Amino acid sequence: MPTPAAAPPTLWALVLLSLGAYVVLDGYDLGVGMLSLLDRDERRRREYNELIATAWDANESWIILAGVTLWAGLPGAYATVLPGVYPPLIAMLFAVILRGMGLEFQSASGTYRRGWGLLFGGASLAVTLCQGLVIGAVLSGLPQRDGHFTGDALAWLTPYSVLCALGLVCVYLLAGAAWLQDKTEGTAHAWAARLGRPLLGATAVAALVLGFGLEVADPQRFHFEQPLRATLFWLAAAAAAVCGAVAWYGFGRRPDWRPFAAVLGAEAAGLLALVAATVPVVVSPSLTLSEASSPHGSQVFLVVGVGLCMPFVLAYNIYAWWVFRGKFRESARQAPAATTAPDDGTAVPFTPRPESRVVVLVRRTLLTLLGVLLAAVSQDIFGGESTWVDPLGVALLAGTALVAWILGDRRDGRLGEYDLPGGLPGDLPGVLPGGERP
Repeated sequence: MPTPAAAPPTLWALVLLSLGAYVVLDGYDLGVGMLSLLDRDERRRREYNELIATAWDANESWIILAGVTLWAGLPGAYATVLPGVYPPLIAMLFAVILRGMGLEFQSASGTYRRGWGLLFGGASLAVTLCQGLVIGAVLSGLPQRDGHFTGDALAWLTPYSVLCALGLVCVYLLAGAAWLQDKTEGTAHAWAARLGRPLLGATAVAALVLGFGLEVADPQRFHFEQPLRATLFWLAAAAAAVCGAVAWYGFGRRPDWRPFAAVLGAEAAGLLALVAATVPVVVSPSLTLSEASSPHGSQVFLVVGVGLCMPFVLAYNIYAWWVFRGKFRESARQAPAATTAPDDGTAVPFTPRPESRVVVLVRRTLLTLLGVLLAAVSQDIFGGESTWVDPLGVALLAGTALVAWILGDRRDGRLGEYDLPGGLPGDLPGVLPGGERP
């Protein structure tokens, strides 16, 4: 069996960058989602939804990179942590799915829908609480022996993990308020500026409680007698304090980007302070980096693979921020404009040619086979088996996909969503050329 190897600094830089980028970037849009629950104005709620819809998927891509890096780089930590935090982690994944549903369906609707808005805000709160519970459980220590989890199903639920969940809510709410001051105008801008300082005070109190509480909750001993560790920790803590002071001064004042930049700096400094205090232990009380690391060959492969993907993810984030830079202004939804060309009676309305049933059948069959192939290969590779998916499973999967397609097509056909003629409003069934109905 390959023995663990000391991880190269590049690998841990990638791990910290991925985790830090996720907390910093996805933190503010989770905060805006939670703030939408506190705002009673439906127009502002829709504005928050449209604002987050421009960047939330790019922000969440960092957690995928972080998960892959930790899974391949620290398999020992995965083996210890995952069994101990399955309930909050699974709840978080479901909440992420529901949050995306609420966000996209709300964005696609013509007006504000209260149900989708509550789903977006409630799921954002659930994701934040679950993340805080997981972080608190890892920091306060999980029952383990020789790198294996030995606790029960509620080992993750400790007083410190609950405090950590509430503290993370404060951090994300603060980041959301700072982001809204930077990106909005009018009443939304004023409301976010008023919330900024109370949230900053609550976050500072939470940071102090969690910092001093970690000394009690964490079974490991922090070695602050080491000069380098102590220096790095206090420098990071001082940087976080300075950024907090800048954010306090900047709320309600120009330039509007200053509080958000200061909050991001405080979050990054806080993460560095936590790393300086706990490294090389990754799972309390005693699982270290060297014990949890994968073999050297896996680490090199991971550094190359993730190192090649990370610039593309970063470029996508930068591009999205550049495209949607400046203040957010939601344009009014306009009805389709009529053509200005004169109608002399010779224009022929454009009608799309219906797709051949043979083409539809071939395309859907190929897509179904592709889905079955992906499922089979996934089971074969990641399931540790040398056989393909059972033939009964293949038949059930293919049959379910085809039945879902047929039922979906019939429903869309009844609603008139397919094969509508294009052209002028007068070309629609039951509408006269002037836009009037008979």
